[in-house]
Amino acid sequence: MKYIIILGDGMADYPMERLGNKTPLQAASKPSIDRLAQMGRAGLLQTVPPDMPPGSEIANMAVLGYDVKEVYQGRGVLEAASMGVELDERDLAMRCNLICLKKGIIKNHSAGHISNEEAQELISALKIELDSDSITFHPGVSYRHLLVVKNGLNNFNCTPPHDVPGTPFRDVLVKPNNSKSVTGDLLNELILKSQAILAKHPVNLERIAAGKDPANSIWPWSPGHKPKMKTLQELYSIRGAVISAVDLIYGIGAYAGMKGIKVPGSTGLYTTNYEGKAEAALKALEEVDLVYLHIEASDEAGHEGNAELKTKTIEYLDNRVVKFLMEETAKMKEDVALALLPDHPTPCDLRTHTHDSVPFIIYHPGVAGDDVVEYNEESVKNGFYGELKGDEFMKALLRKI
Repeated sequence: MKYIIILGDGMADYPMERLGNKTPLQAASKPSIDRLAQMGRAGLLQTVPPDMPPGSEIANMAVLGYDVKEVYQGRGVLEAASMGVELDERDLAMRCNLICLKKGIIKNHSAGHISNEEAQELISALKIELDSDSITFHPGVSYRHLLVVKNGLNNFNCTPPHDVPGTPFRDVLVKPNNSKSVTGDLLNELILKSQAILAKHPVNLERIAAGKDPANSIWPWSPGHKPKMKTLQELYSIRGAVISAVDLIYGIGAYAGMKGIKVPGSTGLYTTNYEGKAEAALKALEEVDLVYLHIEASDEAGHEGNAELKTKTIEYLDNRVVKFLMEETAKMKEDVALALLPDHPTPCDLRTHTHDSVPFIIYHPGVAGDDVVEYNEESVKNGFYGELKGDEFMKALLRKI
């Protein structure tokens, strides 16, 4: 048996008046996904424990069957792994966004989805001005970068910028847990210094002139030290591969011992190369047992509060990925199980992640389906699996429960 997990990041949502009191999953035309629901068995999955932040790093590790309370060490260390940045045991790594501020207010978490080329120039300028024996900036993709503090102490709280659009940045600066935090104070100092550097940079002056959002501040968050994770081979005796456009997901894959497959044209947005990703997933099955096919577009639409775009991304996933994989895996000599789910909801009206359980489908060839005839947040409540949590989804997929 082979396996493909199709992960539509942030697909789940709440009903919205502008969609006729439907969620994007209910409003979208998605005949292939609904057909998969009819063929398979459905349920709900709690991907994030109630006492942990509903981040993609936690949710995706949970989908892959990890005990997140045991292995979670923040987003930065995962992105470091995906970028090939070696961390010492005492290094503190964290995501470092390029964000847009307007009159001291966080306008967005992505600097208007700044291009890779522009972002590289800005990070290079920050490295020249701010890198030191204890501070290192590492360039990533678009607005997503890495900051490493040598001998940093993780004794402070950071706020993810995508959680607080419209908030004065000074209200959500780094805060110590209990007493004074030297590392936290250093990060706040870097934020303010970055604003002075980025405000006058030619890249931002050109973006402003073109009517685009400037990347006029850094925003460090999700700090952690190097985690201790078993591979999927050690946990489940399977070989895996991961396909995404997001460093975080490749970082999880690196620690999980999965082969990272990069597909040209993968953007993390609705413009991503859906067909290329689907074809790469199919080809990867020649070498591995399980492919984790992660598609970010719905999450980004949710963060933008764009319900219509989010609905369109689900239709793209249906027509350009799920349809192809259902048709092609049906032709294969070896059976292929297909699973589809989000990692967490990203409701358009909230523009951030929530803890709600997510709807999932698991289709095993030759196994009878349940009574669910369409896929959405409500319909799966009548599914065979009920509500799962922890490693139960992965074990259900591998038929270990």
